[in-house]
Amino acid sequence: MPDDGPGFFERVYELTKLIPYGRVTSYGAIARYLGSGRSARMVGYAMNNSHLYPGIPAHRVVNRKGMLSGKQHFGGRDIMAQLLTNEGIIVENDCIVDFDKYFWDPGRELKPE
Repeated sequence: MPDDGPGFFERVYELTKLIPYGRVTSYGAIARYLGSGRSARMVGYAMNNSHLYPGIPAHRVVNRKGMLSGKQHFGGRDIMAQLLTNEGIIVENDCIVDFDKYFWDPGRELKPE
């Protein structure tokens, strides 16, 4: 079988590195951009393993409603929220306030893959 370039997780990580400071995206938006619209859960699995790769801003990836669904993978209950707050994003009750204001859609911001 020919090598078609980087694997799915690696493509997720490369895209995640492009999320601007002070912005967030969703698992589904990443999956859609990568041409795998039904693979939001796989993007979540990639984020769960992202700690193995320095420089991946996994805290900027949330669920489609702006909830910090991956917060348990940051080594403490409030670390993900604190990282987002440090970037100027308002978080209340593990949910981003004004989610649409901070949402970054790679499908609109970048050329399709």
